[in-house]
Amino acid sequence: MAAVTPFRALRYNPEKIARLEDVITPPYDIISAGDGEKLRQKNPYSMINLDLRNTSQDETDDDGRYQQAHNRFTAWQDEEVLVRDAQPAIYLYAIEYQHPSGKRLTRKGIVCLVGLAEFSEGIVRPHEKTFAGVISDRLKLMETCEAQFSKVFSIYSDPQQEVIHTLEQAQENAPVLEVTDGNANTHSLWRVTDANALSKVQQLFTEKPVYIADGHHRYTTALEHRRRALAANPDLPAADPSNFIMMYLCGCEDPGLSVLPTHRLVRWPSEMSADVLAEKLRADVKVKEITQSSRESLLAETFNQMDEAAVSSGLPAFGVYHPGENRAFLLTAPKETLTDNPALVDKPEVLRSLDVVVLSEVLIGRCLGLSHEQCAKGKLISYLSDPDEALDTAVKESVNDDGHTPLLFLLNPTKVAQVLQVADSGNIMPHKSTFFYPKILTGLLIRKLDETVPF
Repeated sequence: MAAVTPFRALRYNPEKIARLEDVITPPYDIISAGDGEKLRQKNPYSMINLDLRNTSQDETDDDGRYQQAHNRFTAWQDEEVLVRDAQPAIYLYAIEYQHPSGKRLTRKGIVCLVGLAEFSEGIVRPHEKTFAGVISDRLKLMETCEAQFSKVFSIYSDPQQEVIHTLEQAQENAPVLEVTDGNANTHSLWRVTDANALSKVQQLFTEKPVYIADGHHRYTTALEHRRRALAANPDLPAADPSNFIMMYLCGCEDPGLSVLPTHRLVRWPSEMSADVLAEKLRADVKVKEITQSSRESLLAETFNQMDEAAVSSGLPAFGVYHPGENRAFLLTAPKETLTDNPALVDKPEVLRSLDVVVLSEVLIGRCLGLSHEQCAKGKLISYLSDPDEALDTAVKESVNDDGHTPLLFLLNPTKVAQVLQVADSGNIMPHKSTFFYPKILTGLLIRKLDETVPF
Protein backbone atom coordinates (compact mmCIF):
# COMPACT_ATOMS: atom_id res chain seq x y z
CA MET A 1 0.00 0.00 0.00
CA ALA A 2 2.61 2.56 1.08
CA ALA A 3 5.10 3.73 -1.56
CA VAL A 4 8.54 4.25 -0.02
CA THR A 5 11.64 5.44 -1.84
CA PRO A 6 15.19 6.64 -1.10
CA PHE A 7 16.26 10.27 -1.44
CA ARG A 8 19.35 12.47 -1.37
CA ALA A 9 19.31 14.21 1.99
CA LEU A 10 20.96 17.44 2.98
CA ARG A 11 23.04 17.12 6.15
CA TYR A 12 25.25 19.31 8.27
CA ASN A 13 28.82 19.27 6.99
CA PRO A 14 31.09 17.86 9.76
CA GLU A 15 33.95 19.96 8.37
CA LYS A 16 31.93 23.09 9.14
CA ILE A 17 29.92 22.01 12.21
CA ALA A 18 32.12 20.30 14.78
CA ARG A 19 29.33 19.64 17.30
CA LEU A 20 25.98 18.50 15.96
CA GLU A 21 24.63 18.88 19.50
CA ASP A 22 24.79 22.65 19.02
CA VAL A 23 22.63 22.77 15.88
CA ILE A 24 20.07 19.95 15.98
CA THR A 25 16.79 20.64 17.80
CA PRO A 26 13.66 18.93 19.12
CA PRO A 27 10.54 19.19 16.91
CA TYR A 28 9.38 22.77 16.35
CA ASP A 29 6.07 22.35 18.18
CA ILE A 30 7.51 21.45 21.59
CA ILE A 31 10.09 24.24 21.79
CA SER A 32 9.15 27.04 24.20
CA ALA A 33 10.15 30.66 23.58
CA GLY A 34 12.82 30.44 26.27
CA ASP A 35 14.25 27.19 24.95
CA GLY A 36 14.19 28.60 21.43
CA GLU A 37 16.37 31.50 22.49
CA LYS A 38 18.82 29.15 24.20
CA LEU A 39 19.07 27.10 21.00
CA ARG A 40 19.83 30.25 18.98
CA GLN A 41 22.59 31.23 21.37
CA LYS A 42 24.31 27.85 21.01
CA ASN A 43 25.13 28.31 17.34
CA PRO A 44 23.93 30.66 14.57
CA TYR A 45 23.45 27.61 12.34
CA SER A 46 20.90 26.06 14.68
CA MET A 47 17.88 24.43 13.02
CA ILE A 48 15.68 26.73 15.11
CA ASN A 49 16.54 29.38 12.50
CA LEU A 50 15.10 27.23 9.68
CA ASP A 51 12.33 25.08 11.15
CA LEU A 52 10.71 28.00 12.91
CA ARG A 53 9.00 27.23 16.20
CA ASN A 54 5.23 27.37 16.49
CA THR A 55 3.48 26.14 19.64
CA SER A 56 0.14 27.81 18.88
CA GLN A 57 -2.91 26.38 17.16
CA ASP A 58 -3.50 29.81 15.63
CA GLU A 59 -2.12 31.19 12.39
CA THR A 60 1.20 33.02 12.68
CA ASP A 61 1.60 36.45 11.12
CA ASP A 62 4.05 36.63 8.24
CA ASP A 63 6.47 39.27 9.46
CA GLY A 64 9.11 38.26 6.95
CA ARG A 65 10.26 35.28 8.98
CA TYR A 66 9.60 32.75 6.20
CA GLN A 67 11.68 34.67 3.66
CA GLN A 68 14.41 35.10 6.25
CA ALA A 69 14.45 31.32 6.77
CA HIS A 70 14.68 30.86 2.98
CA ASN A 71 17.63 33.28 2.79
CA ARG A 72 19.45 31.47 5.60
CA PHE A 73 18.78 28.08 4.02
CA THR A 74 20.22 29.24 0.69
CA ALA A 75 23.24 30.86 2.35
CA TRP A 76 24.03 27.77 4.42
CA GLN A 77 24.10 25.66 1.25
CA ASP A 78 26.29 28.22 -0.52
CA GLU A 79 28.67 28.17 2.45
CA GLU A 80 28.58 24.33 2.41
CA VAL A 81 27.39 24.26 6.00
CA LEU A 82 24.70 21.98 4.57
CA VAL A 83 25.83 19.42 1.97
CA ARG A 84 23.87 16.89 -0.03
CA ASP A 85 24.47 13.16 -0.27
CA ALA A 86 25.54 12.09 -3.76
CA GLN A 87 23.37 8.94 -3.88
CA PRO A 88 19.74 8.37 -2.92
CA ALA A 89 19.51 6.36 0.28
CA ILE A 90 17.18 5.03 2.90
CA TYR A 91 18.61 5.90 6.29
CA LEU A 92 18.58 3.62 9.31
CA TYR A 93 17.88 5.72 12.40
CA ALA A 94 18.52 4.20 15.85
CA ILE A 95 17.91 5.94 19.17
CA GLU A 96 19.43 4.54 22.35
CA TYR A 97 17.58 6.04 25.30
CA GLN A 98 16.56 5.65 28.91
CA HIS A 99 12.88 5.01 29.51
CA PRO A 100 11.36 6.81 32.53
CA SER A 101 11.12 3.36 34.16
CA GLY A 102 14.92 3.27 34.17
CA LYS A 103 15.28 0.68 31.39
CA ARG A 104 17.82 1.35 28.64
CA LEU A 105 16.18 0.73 25.26
CA THR A 106 16.96 1.14 21.57
CA ARG A 107 14.32 2.12 19.04
CA LYS A 108 15.10 1.33 15.39
CA GLY A 109 13.48 3.00 12.42
CA ILE A 110 14.14 4.27 8.92
CA VAL A 111 14.00 7.65 7.18
CA CYS A 112 12.79 7.70 3.58
CA LEU A 113 10.25 9.35 1.33
CA VAL A 114 6.67 8.09 1.42
CA GLY A 115 4.09 8.69 -1.27
CA LEU A 116 1.35 11.07 -0.17
CA ALA A 117 -2.19 9.68 -0.01
CA GLU A 118 -5.40 11.30 1.11
CA PHE A 119 -6.63 9.88 4.41
CA SER A 120 -9.74 8.57 2.66
CA GLU A 121 -7.53 6.15 0.70
CA GLY A 122 -6.57 4.28 3.90
CA ILE A 123 -2.87 4.09 3.01
CA VAL A 124 -1.74 6.67 5.57
CA ARG A 125 -3.96 6.67 8.67
CA PRO A 126 -4.24 9.47 11.26
CA HIS A 127 -5.47 9.38 14.86
CA GLU A 128 -5.45 13.09 15.80
CA LYS A 129 -7.22 16.21 14.54
CA THR A 130 -5.29 19.11 13.01
CA PHE A 131 -5.68 22.89 13.25
CA ALA A 132 -5.90 25.16 10.22
CA GLY A 133 -3.63 27.83 11.70
CA VAL A 134 -0.74 25.43 12.16
CA ILE A 135 -1.13 24.04 8.63
CA SER A 136 -1.08 27.57 7.17
CA ASP A 137 2.13 28.36 9.05
CA ARG A 138 3.90 25.14 8.02
CA LEU A 139 2.75 25.54 4.40
CA LYS A 140 4.19 29.04 4.13
CA LEU A 141 7.49 27.81 5.55
CA MET A 142 7.69 24.73 3.32
CA GLU A 143 6.77 26.52 0.11
CA THR A 144 8.98 29.55 0.78
CA CYS A 145 12.02 27.41 1.58
CA GLU A 146 11.14 24.62 -0.87
CA ALA A 147 12.13 22.04 1.70
CA GLN A 148 10.89 19.73 4.43
CA PHE A 149 12.96 20.33 7.53
CA SER A 150 11.33 17.88 9.91
CA LYS A 151 10.04 14.34 9.52
CA VAL A 152 6.63 12.82 10.12
CA PHE A 153 6.88 9.99 12.67
CA SER A 154 4.82 6.99 11.54
CA ILE A 155 4.50 3.35 12.54
CA TYR A 156 3.75 0.18 10.57
CA SER A 157 3.25 -3.48 11.33
CA ASP A 158 6.23 -5.79 10.79
CA PRO A 159 6.14 -8.68 13.29
CA GLN A 160 9.33 -10.26 11.93
CA GLN A 161 11.16 -6.91 11.61
CA GLU A 162 11.96 -7.74 7.99
CA VAL A 163 12.43 -4.10 6.96
CA ILE A 164 15.04 -3.36 9.62
CA HIS A 165 16.87 -6.67 9.17
CA THR A 166 17.06 -6.18 5.39
CA LEU A 167 18.57 -2.72 5.73
CA GLU A 168 20.93 -3.64 8.57
CA GLN A 169 22.50 -6.33 6.39
CA ALA A 170 23.22 -3.71 3.69
CA GLN A 171 24.08 -0.65 5.78
CA GLU A 172 27.41 1.13 5.46
CA ASN A 173 30.04 0.10 7.99
CA ALA A 174 30.04 3.34 9.94
CA PRO A 175 27.19 5.71 10.81
CA VAL A 176 27.12 8.95 8.85
CA LEU A 177 26.41 10.79 12.08
CA GLU A 178 25.93 10.25 15.79
CA VAL A 179 24.66 12.82 18.25
CA THR A 180 23.49 12.95 21.87
CA ASP A 181 20.43 15.05 22.64
CA GLY A 182 19.62 17.08 25.76
CA ASN A 183 18.14 14.02 27.48
CA ALA A 184 21.31 11.94 27.01
CA ASN A 185 19.71 9.88 24.23
CA THR A 186 22.08 8.80 21.44
CA HIS A 187 20.83 9.19 17.84
CA SER A 188 22.69 7.35 15.05
CA LEU A 189 22.14 7.30 11.26
CA TRP A 190 23.44 4.82 8.68
CA ARG A 191 23.03 5.09 4.91
CA VAL A 192 21.73 2.20 2.80
CA THR A 193 22.23 2.57 -0.96
CA ASP A 194 22.31 -1.09 -2.00
CA ALA A 195 19.79 -1.46 -4.85
CA ASN A 196 18.67 -4.98 -3.89
CA ALA A 197 18.01 -4.03 -0.26
CA LEU A 198 16.12 -0.89 -1.26
CA SER A 199 14.02 -2.82 -3.75
CA LYS A 200 13.12 -5.46 -1.17
CA VAL A 201 12.06 -2.83 1.34
CA GLN A 202 9.90 -1.13 -1.26
CA GLN A 203 8.22 -4.47 -1.95
CA LEU A 204 7.65 -5.11 1.76
CA PHE A 205 5.77 -1.83 2.09
CA THR A 206 3.45 -2.45 -0.86
CA GLU A 207 1.17 -4.42 1.47
CA LYS A 208 1.46 -2.16 4.52
CA PRO A 209 -0.48 0.93 5.57
CA VAL A 210 1.35 3.42 7.77
CA TYR A 211 -0.04 5.15 10.84
CA ILE A 212 0.93 8.68 11.82
CA ALA A 213 2.28 8.68 15.36
CA ASP A 214 3.53 12.26 15.52
CA GLY A 215 3.42 14.96 12.86
CA HIS A 216 -0.21 15.13 11.70
CA HIS A 217 0.20 18.82 10.86
CA ARG A 218 3.34 18.17 8.80
CA TYR A 219 1.56 15.47 6.81
CA THR A 220 -1.59 17.53 6.27
CA THR A 221 0.59 20.45 5.18
CA ALA A 222 2.22 18.26 2.52
CA LEU A 223 -1.21 17.16 1.32
CA GLU A 224 -2.25 20.80 0.87
CA HIS A 225 1.00 21.53 -0.99
CA ARG A 226 0.26 18.63 -3.34
CA ARG A 227 -3.30 19.85 -3.92
CA ARG A 228 -1.91 23.22 -5.00
CA ALA A 229 0.58 21.53 -7.32
CA LEU A 230 -2.20 19.44 -8.87
CA ALA A 231 -4.39 22.53 -9.33
CA ALA A 232 -1.55 24.19 -11.21
CA ASN A 233 -0.79 21.06 -13.24
CA PRO A 234 -3.50 18.35 -13.41
CA ASP A 235 -1.01 16.14 -15.28
CA LEU A 236 1.52 16.25 -12.44
CA PRO A 237 4.04 13.40 -12.95
CA ALA A 238 3.98 10.61 -10.37
CA ALA A 239 7.66 11.28 -9.59
CA ASP A 240 7.09 14.98 -8.88
CA PRO A 241 8.58 15.92 -5.48
CA SER A 242 5.25 17.31 -4.27
CA ASN A 243 3.85 13.76 -4.28
CA PHE A 244 6.15 12.64 -1.46
CA ILE A 245 6.98 13.49 2.14
CA MET A 246 9.96 12.71 4.36
CA MET A 247 9.04 10.19 7.07
CA TYR A 248 10.59 8.33 9.96
CA LEU A 249 9.03 4.85 10.08
CA CYS A 250 9.20 2.46 13.03
CA GLY A 251 7.72 -1.01 13.31
CA CYS A 252 4.98 -1.09 15.93
CA GLU A 253 6.42 -4.39 17.22
CA ASP A 254 9.86 -2.82 17.78
CA PRO A 255 10.83 -3.53 21.42
CA GLY A 256 12.13 0.03 21.76
CA LEU A 257 8.86 1.74 20.76
CA SER A 258 7.53 3.61 23.81
CA VAL A 259 4.41 5.69 24.37
CA LEU A 260 4.28 7.91 27.44
CA PRO A 261 1.15 9.48 28.94
CA THR A 262 0.43 13.20 28.87
CA HIS A 263 -1.01 14.26 32.21
CA ARG A 264 -3.61 17.01 32.64
CA LEU A 265 -3.35 19.91 35.07
CA VAL A 266 -6.92 21.12 35.46
CA ARG A 267 -7.58 24.55 37.00
CA TRP A 268 -10.93 24.39 38.79
CA PRO A 269 -12.25 27.96 38.45
CA SER A 270 -12.88 28.43 42.20
CA GLU A 271 -11.95 26.82 45.50
CA MET A 272 -12.49 23.08 45.94
CA SER A 273 -11.39 20.81 48.78
CA ALA A 274 -10.07 17.30 48.22
CA ASP A 275 -13.14 15.85 49.92
CA VAL A 276 -15.49 17.71 47.59
CA LEU A 277 -13.39 16.59 44.60
CA ALA A 278 -13.58 12.95 45.69
CA GLU A 279 -17.34 13.20 46.17
CA LYS A 280 -17.84 14.66 42.68
CA LEU A 281 -15.80 11.87 41.11
CA ARG A 282 -17.59 9.09 43.03
CA ALA A 283 -20.68 9.78 40.94
CA ASP A 284 -19.09 7.86 38.04
CA VAL A 285 -15.90 6.07 39.16
CA LYS A 286 -14.55 4.25 42.16
CA VAL A 287 -12.39 6.46 44.38
CA LYS A 288 -9.72 5.24 46.81
CA GLU A 289 -7.43 7.57 48.77
CA ILE A 290 -3.70 6.83 48.69
CA THR A 291 -1.52 7.72 51.66
CA GLN A 292 2.23 8.30 51.75
CA SER A 293 4.53 10.69 53.58
CA SER A 294 6.12 12.95 50.95
CA ARG A 295 4.68 14.39 47.73
CA GLU A 296 7.09 12.40 45.61
CA SER A 297 6.34 9.07 47.31
CA LEU A 298 2.62 9.83 47.16
CA LEU A 299 2.75 10.26 43.38
CA ALA A 300 5.02 7.22 42.97
CA GLU A 301 2.54 5.06 44.88
CA THR A 302 -0.34 6.53 42.86
CA PHE A 303 1.38 5.53 39.60
CA ASN A 304 2.06 2.04 40.96
CA GLN A 305 -1.57 1.49 41.90
CA MET A 306 -2.78 2.94 38.58
CA ASP A 307 -0.65 0.45 36.69
CA GLU A 308 -1.74 -2.48 38.86
CA ALA A 309 -5.40 -1.56 38.52
CA ALA A 310 -5.18 -1.27 34.72
CA VAL A 311 -3.30 -4.55 34.34
CA SER A 312 -5.61 -6.52 36.63
CA SER A 313 -8.89 -5.19 35.25
CA GLY A 314 -8.05 -4.15 31.68
CA LEU A 315 -10.10 -1.02 32.37
CA PRO A 316 -9.10 2.66 32.61
CA ALA A 317 -7.42 3.76 35.86
CA PHE A 318 -6.33 7.25 36.84
CA GLY A 319 -4.78 9.19 39.65
CA VAL A 320 -5.73 12.66 40.80
CA TYR A 321 -3.58 14.80 43.06
CA HIS A 322 -4.79 17.81 45.07
CA PRO A 323 -1.57 19.78 45.68
CA GLY A 324 -3.17 22.29 48.04
CA GLU A 325 -3.88 19.52 50.55
CA ASN A 326 -1.22 17.03 49.42
CA ARG A 327 -3.81 14.29 48.92
CA ALA A 328 -4.08 11.76 46.09
CA PHE A 329 -6.76 9.33 44.94
CA LEU A 330 -6.86 6.27 42.71
CA LEU A 331 -9.76 6.39 40.26
CA THR A 332 -10.95 3.21 38.56
CA ALA A 333 -13.67 3.06 35.93
CA PRO A 334 -16.08 0.11 36.26
CA LYS A 335 -17.19 -1.59 33.07
CA GLU A 336 -20.60 0.09 33.30
CA THR A 337 -18.91 3.46 32.89
CA LEU A 338 -17.69 2.45 29.45
CA THR A 339 -21.01 0.96 28.33
CA ASP A 340 -23.76 2.98 30.02
CA ASN A 341 -22.37 6.37 31.05
CA PRO A 342 -24.34 9.22 29.44
CA ALA A 343 -21.11 11.02 28.59
CA LEU A 344 -19.95 8.10 26.45
CA VAL A 345 -23.08 6.57 24.90
CA ASP A 346 -22.72 8.62 21.72
CA LYS A 347 -19.02 7.76 21.33
CA PRO A 348 -17.87 4.96 18.98
CA GLU A 349 -17.04 1.78 20.89
CA VAL A 350 -13.37 2.00 19.90
CA LEU A 351 -13.08 5.32 21.78
CA ARG A 352 -15.01 4.45 24.96
CA SER A 353 -12.24 2.34 26.47
CA LEU A 354 -9.53 4.96 25.95
CA ASP A 355 -8.28 6.48 29.20
CA VAL A 356 -8.02 9.93 27.61
CA VAL A 357 -11.65 9.80 26.45
CA VAL A 358 -12.94 8.69 29.87
CA LEU A 359 -10.89 11.43 31.49
CA SER A 360 -12.06 14.12 29.09
CA GLU A 361 -15.74 13.17 28.84
CA VAL A 362 -16.52 11.57 32.19
CA LEU A 363 -14.12 12.93 34.81
CA ILE A 364 -13.63 16.48 33.51
CA GLY A 365 -16.78 16.94 31.46
CA ARG A 366 -19.43 15.11 33.50
CA CYS A 367 -18.09 14.89 37.07
CA LEU A 368 -16.51 18.34 37.20
CA GLY A 369 -18.93 19.89 34.74
CA LEU A 370 -16.23 21.59 32.66
CA SER A 371 -17.10 21.65 28.96
CA HIS A 372 -14.51 21.53 26.17
CA GLU A 373 -15.42 25.10 25.24
CA GLN A 374 -15.06 26.32 28.82
CA CYS A 375 -11.67 24.62 29.21
CA ALA A 376 -10.37 26.04 25.93
CA LYS A 377 -11.70 29.57 26.44
CA GLY A 378 -10.52 29.80 30.05
CA LYS A 379 -7.25 27.94 29.42
CA LEU A 380 -8.19 25.61 32.26
CA ILE A 381 -6.06 22.64 31.14
CA SER A 382 -2.29 22.28 30.68
CA TYR A 383 -0.70 19.16 29.21
CA LEU A 384 2.47 17.84 30.85
CA SER A 385 4.29 14.63 29.93
CA ASP A 386 7.01 14.82 32.58
CA PRO A 387 5.48 13.77 35.95
CA ASP A 388 8.12 15.68 37.92
CA GLU A 389 7.39 18.86 35.97
CA ALA A 390 3.66 18.24 36.38
CA LEU A 391 4.00 17.89 40.14
CA ASP A 392 6.21 20.97 40.42
CA THR A 393 3.81 23.06 38.32
CA ALA A 394 0.77 21.89 40.30
CA VAL A 395 2.40 22.66 43.64
CA LYS A 396 3.52 26.13 42.54
CA GLU A 397 0.05 26.97 41.25
CA SER A 398 -1.52 25.81 44.52
CA VAL A 399 0.59 28.38 46.38
CA ASN A 400 -0.53 31.23 44.13
CA ASP A 401 -3.96 32.28 45.33
CA ASP A 402 -5.56 33.33 42.04
CA GLY A 403 -9.00 31.90 42.74
CA HIS A 404 -8.32 28.60 40.96
CA THR A 405 -7.76 25.15 42.46
CA PRO A 406 -5.15 23.12 40.52
CA LEU A 407 -5.99 19.42 40.19
CA LEU A 408 -3.43 17.10 38.61
CA PHE A 409 -4.97 14.16 36.73
CA LEU A 410 -2.48 11.35 36.04
CA LEU A 411 -2.83 8.83 33.20
CA ASN A 412 -1.44 5.50 32.12
CA PRO A 413 0.02 5.49 28.59
CA THR A 414 -2.15 4.81 25.56
CA LYS A 415 -1.32 1.41 24.06
CA VAL A 416 0.10 1.24 20.52
CA ALA A 417 -2.61 -1.29 19.65
CA GLN A 418 -5.24 1.28 20.64
CA VAL A 419 -3.69 3.86 18.31
CA LEU A 420 -3.92 1.38 15.42
CA GLN A 421 -7.50 0.41 16.29
CA VAL A 422 -8.66 4.03 16.35
CA ALA A 423 -6.86 4.85 13.11
CA ASP A 424 -8.23 1.72 11.39
CA SER A 425 -11.75 2.69 12.43
CA GLY A 426 -11.40 6.16 10.95
CA ASN A 427 -11.92 7.86 14.31
CA ILE A 428 -9.88 10.56 16.03
CA MET A 429 -8.40 10.58 19.53
CA PRO A 430 -8.61 13.62 21.84
CA HIS A 431 -5.82 16.20 21.80
CA LYS A 432 -2.55 15.01 23.40
CA SER A 433 -3.55 11.34 23.58
CA THR A 434 -0.10 9.96 22.75
CA PHE A 435 3.50 10.94 23.44
CA PHE A 436 5.84 8.72 21.45
CA TYR A 437 9.19 8.86 23.23
CA PRO A 438 11.86 9.86 22.50
CA LYS A 439 11.14 12.54 19.92
CA ILE A 440 12.99 12.33 16.61
CA LEU A 441 15.43 15.18 16.12
CA THR A 442 15.15 17.97 13.58
CA GLY A 443 18.26 18.73 11.55
CA LEU A 444 19.71 15.26 11.11
CA LEU A 445 18.33 15.12 7.56
CA ILE A 446 16.67 17.76 5.37
CA ARG A 447 14.73 17.10 2.19
CA LYS A 448 14.80 19.61 -0.67
CA LEU A 449 11.76 19.73 -2.93
CA ASP A 450 13.74 20.14 -6.16
CA GLU A 451 14.29 16.59 -7.45
CA THR A 452 12.05 14.03 -9.09
CA VAL A 453 11.74 10.99 -6.90
CA PRO A 454 13.66 7.77 -7.75
CA PHE A 455 11.53 4.62 -7.71
